[in-house]
Amino acid sequence: MNASRARLLTCLVMPLLAACGTEPSGPVRAAPVTYTCCDARDVDRPYQPGQTLTVHWTVEYPDEPGGTPPQVELTARLTGPFATVGDVKAATEATPTAAGLVTFAAAPVRPSGTPDERPASAVVIGPDARPGYYNLVTSVVDGGNTASGGGSIIRVVPKP
Repeated sequence: MNASRARLLTCLVMPLLAACGTEPSGPVRAAPVTYTCCDARDVDRPYQPGQTLTVHWTVEYPDEPGGTPPQVELTARLTGPFATVGDVKAATEATPTAAGLVTFAAAPVRPSGTPDERPASAVVIGPDARPGYYNLVTSVVDGGNTASGGGSIIRVVPKP
C-alpha cells in the first residue's frame, strides 16, 4: 500500500475510532432532586380558623451529587369546606363547583436544591373559615410541567 493511500485510510478511520471511546459525548445529567408532600404531622391533626397549615415537603436527593440545581416551584392550596370526607373525595373526581367553597393558597416556594434544604409551604387558614373538611392539593411545577400530588384531607374545627 502506498503512503498516500495509508494516509487517506488513517484520515477516514481515526475519527471513527475516536467516536468509539468510553467517554460520554455530552454533559452527564445527575438524577433530579424530587419533592413530595408531606409529613404526616402536617395533615393528621385538626386545624382552627386563623391557624397556619405548614406543608413540610419531603425531599429526595439523587445518589450521585452534581447536575444543575432544580428549577421547580412548589405550591399548596386548601379548598373547602365540605360536609363529609366523602364529599371531598367526590369533588376530587370532578371539578368542585359547589357554592360556598373557598380556597386558601400558600405563596409558591422555589427551592434551591442544596443538600439538607427543607422547603415548606405556609397555608394561612382564614380567620372566618367555616368548619368542615378541606382538600389539600399540592403540586410541583418543573419547567412548565406540573405534577399534582395526591390530595390530603384537612379538618377545620370551630374555635373553642
